[in-house]
Amino acid sequence: MVQAARPLTPGDPFHDIQRDLDPMVGLENVKQLVYEIFALLQISRMRSDAGLSGGSHVYHMIFTGNPGTGKTTIARIVAKLFQKMGVLTKGHMIEVERADLVGEYIGHTAQKTRDLVRKALGGVLFVDEAYSLARGGEKDFGKEAIDTLVKAMEDYRNQFVLILAGYPLEIEHFLMTNPGLPSRFPIQIEFPDYSVDQLIQIAELMAKERDYTLMPQSIFKLRQHLMQEKTMSMFAFSNARYVRNIIEKAFRHQAVRLMSQYPAGSPGKQELMSVRPEDLKWEK
Repeated sequence: MVQAARPLTPGDPFHDIQRDLDPMVGLENVKQLVYEIFALLQISRMRSDAGLSGGSHVYHMIFTGNPGTGKTTIARIVAKLFQKMGVLTKGHMIEVERADLVGEYIGHTAQKTRDLVRKALGGVLFVDEAYSLARGGEKDFGKEAIDTLVKAMEDYRNQFVLILAGYPLEIEHFLMTNPGLPSRFPIQIEFPDYSVDQLIQIAELMAKERDYTLMPQSIFKLRQHLMQEKTMSMFAFSNARYVRNIIEKAFRHQAVRLMSQYPAGSPGKQELMSVRPEDLKWEK
């Protein structure tokens, strides 16, 4: 839970944001930073009302972290916060990657990128795996996309928020390709990998949302697998996304098992809810 400076009431602009943040496992530093952005916006409004300079803040951001660490979900929450606080008129989010921005011939990329920026006006433009725009070097059309985005940040100042997301090391290299980039993103948020305990908590929440229960033996089996998987694939491990895939497969395997065990009738409620160790399977 975010450590707010004062209790939040239902009428508080941050109340709904808090409700979105609370179910998210871990991410305490990320949640706290979202509250800090809210506090800054609230105090800026009060300063203006008091005749003081509210300041012109820039809210473009960089989210760094491995896949499945909550970057996209937090981006949507941030968009909602900015809309509630009057920074953005719509609060929607346009999610894109390299293929959406980069064209096939000279001039095509700039047009595609400008079109997507216009769609994002009033909201957030979220560029996933942003570093891929800089992979091809000077002659790659990705550079044209970067230049167009930088120009759009000037042309549409305060009309949209640009969030770049990706692996920490790749994003660091990406920022080095254009000297003007780092200063344009004053808010940089690091999304840490989930611990095994947190991943188990996420798995149990995913099951509970669908009225399933992971049996104790299933939790033990999943824990052992996650410990091994995190050790063997540190950089590529996809965190909550990986867990979601396992849980979704477990639901299907449980359905097949129950159809086989109860060919003539319906299992009891407890059996319908129970995910057993044999339902948890993964590729060798």
